[in-house]
Amino acid sequence: MGCEKQKLLDRLKRIEGQVRGIQKMVDDERYCVDVLTQLAAVRAGVNKVGLMVLEGHTKGCVAQAFENDNEEKAIEELLEVMGKFLK
Repeated sequence: MGCEKQKLLDRLKRIEGQVRGIQKMVDDERYCVDVLTQLAAVRAGVNKVGLMVLEGHTKGCVAQAFENDNEEKAIEELLEVMGKFLK
């Protein structure tokens, strides 16, 4: 993952900070719409991280599986994880 690893960690830290901010908003009894807006931002951030990981997996592990004649297993695994991710 190298450089990508740091990008993922940076995004996850940002999401962690957003979640802490939402906790404070709830504790402070902030306006519900503001909380929901921040929750939507967290969800978007998590989705972005997931897509980054999925892209790395596809370009790395799946591509390697194709080179090693393990296409069918790699495709099945990819479809399964995409199904989980998209729920």
